[in-house]
Amino acid sequence: MKDIMGMMKQMQQMQSRMQDMQNELAEMEINGQSGGGLVMVTLNGKGEMRSVKIDPSLVKPEEVEILEDLIVAATGDAKAKAEAAMQEKMQSLAGGLPLPPGLKLF
Repeated sequence: MKDIMGMMKQMQQMQSRMQDMQNELAEMEINGQSGGGLVMVTLNGKGEMRSVKIDPSLVKPEEVEILEDLIVAATGDAKAKAEAAMQEKMQSLAGGLPLPPGLKLF
């Protein structure tokens, strides 16, 4: 019976740590860039976009497609960094247990 109670307590602690981690991820800001820094995107740790900064030199009607591609690339860069940060946090939360690559908990 003590083992079950101990397991329940551990589960509650892990749930609490998971909630804390989710809150921490929501507060994080991860920057991605493309075009040598001409386009910068900021995401939170959950991958939600917070801001986009575009160098004024890119704002030309004849180059809209290039700008669109750079925004997509910068977003991808920030998203990859956010996923790496989340994976790192999950590793520490799991106490070093190996997690499958690409595991999505959010």
